[in-house]
Amino acid sequence: MEGDPDDLLLPADRRRDPHRVVHLPQAGLEGVSRLTAQLLDGKAVSQAIRSEIAHDVAALKRSAGVAPSLAAVLVGDDPASQVYVRNKIIACAEVGMRSVEVRLPPTATQDQLMARLRRLNEDPDVDGILVQLPLPPTLDRTAVILALDPAKDVDGLHPLNAGRLLMRLEAPVPCTPAGIVELLERYRLPIAGQHAVIVGRSEIVGRPLGILLLQRDATVTMCHSKTRELPVITRQADLLVAAIGRPAFIRAEHIREGATVIDVGVNRLGDARAAAALFGEDSPRVHQVRERGYTLVGDVHPREAAERAAHLTPVPGGIGPLTIACLLRNTLRAAQARRQAAVR
Repeated sequence: MEGDPDDLLLPADRRRDPHRVVHLPQAGLEGVSRLTAQLLDGKAVSQAIRSEIAHDVAALKRSAGVAPSLAAVLVGDDPASQVYVRNKIIACAEVGMRSVEVRLPPTATQDQLMARLRRLNEDPDVDGILVQLPLPPTLDRTAVILALDPAKDVDGLHPLNAGRLLMRLEAPVPCTPAGIVELLERYRLPIAGQHAVIVGRSEIVGRPLGILLLQRDATVTMCHSKTRELPVITRQADLLVAAIGRPAFIRAEHIREGATVIDVGVNRLGDARAAAALFGEDSPRVHQVRERGYTLVGDVHPREAAERAAHLTPVPGGIGPLTIACLLRNTLRAAQARRQAAVR
């Protein structure tokens, strides 16, 4: 295996050879034939980031006597949301952080949720707060985000933090965009001077990612549901990011040969025939659908993208692990900032 995955344990400015490309294991597209794209291993990069975080958490515990703490608020019983929160709680434990899961029933009112957030804002033992989205339709998502203490908003969604990001000031960066940039930089894939096309304009992924890429001197095009002649635009991309929540929407016709394709989508596919069309009849993904009822697929057609792109993120194992790693880092930074403010 070429390259040295352990080199990823160092931040970008401390690695041994700034011009060396790191090659990590191919993973995540079992059964795909004629694979030409290098798969960008989000799990390996995530583990490198978590190692850095665990080191800094241990240092903070030695100096302050307490570990950073994350409160994860879950309203309702959506199965996918439960899995996401459980994964975040497990990740906290793995790096030495404390965490608490705050569960509210699907029938929780806006007032009940806001009261719980006020208590978490005021709790000196809580450094970071995340509210798992989506919320039940009866709740006002914007009001919930506005209710968060910006200093504890580890998802970076509060308007104060969004504005600070726009102004290049210190702020928690939304976790998925931060993970995408981290992946590109640790693989030493160019950003400056590249044409980046982002399909999806949400305030969680598309818009903040556009800001981060602009700040790194990319030329950014944002596409959305009203964009006309989408394939004409996306085929101009050196870097193509799909974040729309539509399974296998991005096809070969959307991808310029040699592009880097980042697949943010995480969709449950419960049709074995559709899985066979995406991955091949003998793929473990097809058996997965038959055994447990679904498999996870992204917004990008995996086989078609693998045959045109130079670099591609798999689903799962691409951006998802990096999102959690960046959440942990935001929580650590929130804890460090609170400790520093306390001694001033």
